[in-house]
Amino acid sequence: RDFNERCAQCSEVNWGLTDGGRFYCRSCHNVTERTREVVNTDFITNSRVQTISKGLRKQEKNDGGCEWYICEGFQLVLKKQAEALEALGVCPQMKDEILCNFWRCYLQKSKQAYCQRPARETVKALSVCESSTDVESDPERPSLLHLLSLSESEGDVQTDCSFASSVSKVSESASVYSGSVDGSLYLMKNQKEKLRMTMPMTLSFCYMALLWLREPITLSEFLRFVVEGHIPYLNVFQHFPEKMKLCGLDLKIFCVESWPVYEEVFKQMHELAVFLDLPRFPDITDSCFLHPDMLCMKYLMEANLPDELHNWTCRVVKKIGIGEVDFLTLMPGNKSTRKVKYDVLAAAVIVVVLKLLFLLDDHYEWLLSELAEERNKNNTEGGPYFEFKKWYEVVKHSLDVEQKKLEEERAKYLWRCEKPLFYSVKNKSKVLKRRQMVVNLQNQFGKLSDSVRRAEKPNPSSFQLSWSEENTDGSCFHGHSLKGILQEKCGFLTAMNPDYWLCTIKLCNEKLCGHLAHYREVEFPQSYHFVLGLFSFLLRIQPSYIHDEVCMIEHKLFSKKLCKKRKYKTVIRK
Repeated sequence: RDFNERCAQCSEVNWGLTDGGRFYCRSCHNVTERTREVVNTDFITNSRVQTISKGLRKQEKNDGGCEWYICEGFQLVLKKQAEALEALGVCPQMKDEILCNFWRCYLQKSKQAYCQRPARETVKALSVCESSTDVESDPERPSLLHLLSLSESEGDVQTDCSFASSVSKVSESASVYSGSVDGSLYLMKNQKEKLRMTMPMTLSFCYMALLWLREPITLSEFLRFVVEGHIPYLNVFQHFPEKMKLCGLDLKIFCVESWPVYEEVFKQMHELAVFLDLPRFPDITDSCFLHPDMLCMKYLMEANLPDELHNWTCRVVKKIGIGEVDFLTLMPGNKSTRKVKYDVLAAAVIVVVLKLLFLLDDHYEWLLSELAEERNKNNTEGGPYFEFKKWYEVVKHSLDVEQKKLEEERAKYLWRCEKPLFYSVKNKSKVLKRRQMVVNLQNQFGKLSDSVRRAEKPNPSSFQLSWSEENTDGSCFHGHSLKGILQEKCGFLTAMNPDYWLCTIKLCNEKLCGHLAHYREVEFPQSYHFVLGLFSFLLRIQPSYIHDEVCMIEHKLFSKKLCKKRKYKTVIRK
């Protein structure tokens, strides 16, 4: 109150005190060199000075570290992931507007920040709020709750000072086991009624923001970029500031030792949308990348299939209504709508079209291939006829090579990070010495074996398999014709094949079984399994999830005929 000079940066008169006794501007967080003078020694008994001395002791105790909370660590992870996505070409507003608002809403809903702590809660049932000293007492370390967007004023964060002090007292007893203030309590508390933040959930946050912006990136593609290291996830805690000491139980929270799972990230994204009480997402129209017609075109190119198949995929999408806006758009909390996996749905549409035209029963497709081969020998005009057998051989060879490469890369992946980790303060020196010894040995063996350093990671690409029409070896099938397997009927091109076999007669209850249908490789033709395996590799998911979508599309496509022939046979007339 006695310091009335205007701030040199923003010209405001709104001063606060740091733990070191220096003045800082509450409006712009500018720190001055001026300190508050204490004339009366009796003033030392004031609670304010006690807080300052306590903070200084704690910094010395933690070897230069600062107090930080688990939610701050997750926020730093989200910030790094958002910056990586922005570097890949995602809309800049994703980080500062969309993802930031989602995160603020989560902190408020989970009562970790932007809230008043309920008086009935105790420290044992802790929901950690940001300490008021983070905002008011230490502007030299801006609160990580402001890292996503620094445009926010300090008045938006409302916390309980007495509650924060009680957290500090509890954390002192657990400081040996955790570098964070609330690391031990975070794992102890029961949060069944709330969504506890985890590392996979950071990916759910990012994908939810991507979906809100309707960015041209699917969940499978996003997770592939994560695995390839283009988006921080594995060992991301290496990017934490030096003052944020990470040890003990913090490692169980932030240390990831498994690849991200599609189903887990997808499920948590929908749970998050409901928990945050989000409104209906922006409409997925036919001009959006996530529309089945768009994605089918992409996957047809990557699977090296003829371009003419796109007309058939569009007909299937229109016939069963899975291209409608209401079907594709996410509406959180609406239990009557199905949760759409856009990439899996598009792949399943292509599989259904291949079954419509080639049957994929290990017999009919090879017969058509022989006929196309004979016609190509006498074909002198137009493009070549599509041969399923030749396509199978070319794609299988490339697929085997890429799968082997992927398996080798995963087998060679070093899960240990460069930054040494320790679970307690006692063994810190031992871990550091051991780590230094390992590095020295690696360098010595590297010099003896003349090992070549790994090349830099290639730029991320939307296509894992690329095919060029300029190749003269005939390995690209994009321009091949389907005339050999089609016939004109009533002014429309229809398949010569009159039959179709269903994957299943009756769908299971997805909520009870987890799947719409059960997939066992031995029960289905090898051609069908190969096609599923191809798209399973492209999407990095289990073939059973694509099989589920295929069954769903089939039952929509043949719903009328299924009612009549369900009890008799699985092969129906189209």
